[in-house]
Amino acid sequence: QVQLVESGGGLVQAGDSLRLSCATSGPTFSSNTMGWFRQAPGKEREFVAAISRRGNVTWYGDSVKGRFTISKDYNKNTVYLQMNSLVPEDTAVYYCAADPNGNLLQGSWGQGTQVTVSS
Repeated sequence: QVQLVESGGGLVQAGDSLRLSCATSGPTFSSNTMGWFRQAPGKEREFVAAISRRGNVTWYGDSVKGRFTISKDYNKNTVYLQMNSLVPEDTAVYYCAADPNGNLLQGSWGQGTQVTVSS
C-alpha cells in the first residue's frame, strides 16, 4: 500500500508555470507506475500523465501534451508534474495515483491539490 501526498497547487495566471509534487511512502517507489489525474467541477475525471515504474516510458493526455512533463526523483520518493503555459482550462483538482501493476484507477490515490488558472 502506497500513501501519497500532493502539493504545489495554487492560483496562477494564464501563461504561468507550476510544479506539483507527490510525495510517497510505503512500498518501493521504483516498483510503482505513477500518474496524475485531474477533475474540474462538472466534468469527468481526466487522465493527465503517467510514468512507468522505471521511468523509461511516459504517457500524456492530449490536452497537456507539449506543456506538461511528469518525472520521478528516486532519491526523494517523489513524482512531479511540471506544468507550463497554463491556461484556464487546466483549472482542476489534481490527484496523484500509484499502482505496482500500472492500474492507476485501482491503485492508491492522494487527496488532491487545487490548481486555479485565471485569465
